[in-house]
Amino acid sequence: MAKELPKNTVIALSGDLGAGKTTFVQGLAQGLGISEPIQSPTFVLLNLYEGLCHFDLYRLKNSKDFTSLGFEEYFEGKGICAIEWPDRIENILPTKTVYIDLSYDGDKRIAEVRK
Repeated sequence: MAKELPKNTVIALSGDLGAGKTTFVQGLAQGLGISEPIQSPTFVLLNLYEGLCHFDLYRLKNSKDFTSLGFEEYFEGKGICAIEWPDRIENILPTKTVYIDLSYDGDKRIAEVRK
């Protein structure tokens, strides 16, 4: 999937804790050829890699917090933005955002892709 995504793609990853959001980003990074370990950026909000911006917005309250930090500029960057907990900024996500809902049923992870 990573190699087929156009640059500037924003991926909104939704799901409960433990649903596989960070695991998905790890696979995405591998597909992009990123060899650095991918960690959840929960305490720093954003981790940057070559060609990938990884947001974890769990600790943000709303899109005003996001824009006050200047993060929306990454939507126009040359890489892919993967956003965990996108509901915090849903009102400012680009119209071409790819939404992926992740869940875990105990035996397997399920990903539902929508646009």
